[in-house]
Amino acid sequence: MNKSRLGICPIYGNTLISDYFSIRRHTREEKYMCPGRFCTFTSRLLALIWPKEGAESVQMKNKQTQRMLDVIKEEVKLTHKYIGKNALDKKVMNAMAKVPRNEFVPESYREYAFDNGPLPIGHGQTISQPYIVALMTDLLQTEKDHVVLEVGTGSGYQTAILSLLCKHVYTIEYVPALADSAKARFERLGYKNISAITGNGYDGWPEHAPYDGIIVTAAASHIPKPLTDQLKPGGHMVIPVGPAHFYQELELVVKKDDGELDIKKILGVAFVPLKGEHAETEDETEQAESGREETNDENEET
Repeated sequence: MNKSRLGICPIYGNTLISDYFSIRRHTREEKYMCPGRFCTFTSRLLALIWPKEGAESVQMKNKQTQRMLDVIKEEVKLTHKYIGKNALDKKVMNAMAKVPRNEFVPESYREYAFDNGPLPIGHGQTISQPYIVALMTDLLQTEKDHVVLEVGTGSGYQTAILSLLCKHVYTIEYVPALADSAKARFERLGYKNISAITGNGYDGWPEHAPYDGIIVTAAASHIPKPLTDQLKPGGHMVIPVGPAHFYQELELVVKKDDGELDIKKILGVAFVPLKGEHAETEDETEQAESGREETNDENEET
């Protein structure tokens, strides 16, 4: 039985509703789907009473970063039956430690930058919680010589993490204002191996395909065929799939040498919806469903 479908698995992602589930790190209790207003209110209330560390002090920022890393490690242990491991790759955790998350959130939210929850970045979009950024990066299994496509630049935090782990990152953002601010941020912070454009991420960026990895930071109703077409054989794609503003599942897509897709459900998530013009075709749906797997046997047994 796939437990994630029964709601036993906690919800993660980049919508404010997932803030509620990140409270588990304080209460040690499993949390389930709840109305968005209550989730947002609860997370903001905790943010007010939770100790705040000085944003100006380098020492305090280091402490905040370490606290963030410790929480990620704790979340990995709590979800190990779903993600299939007890620890994330050290190089992923090192990248999480190096990228200053506070530089990728609005000034008004910087005191919460290192908390394990999503934050608004404007235009109805968010920066994903640290745990989900680390997990998605780990699932991508990037190498130094890899070229990666990111769909959904947002503030550029996930992009910056990836840039430390691969040769080049091509990233697409649908909202022009976010794309422009992210490009300026990359230049200011010195990230050189990133190319960013404004566009419809559903169609990918075919000029630079094929890619060793593709990461999608917004939820699609189905796996976009243009993206799988641009994925190299043996390449990994990580994408949240499901209806907008409702329960979704993070999926790992591996393209086999014969072009077939091996699809595995990883974890229950709640992401903002993928923007842009796209339409689901019958062939596309059949291709996705034919490769889709239930959660691995270990998860089912537990």
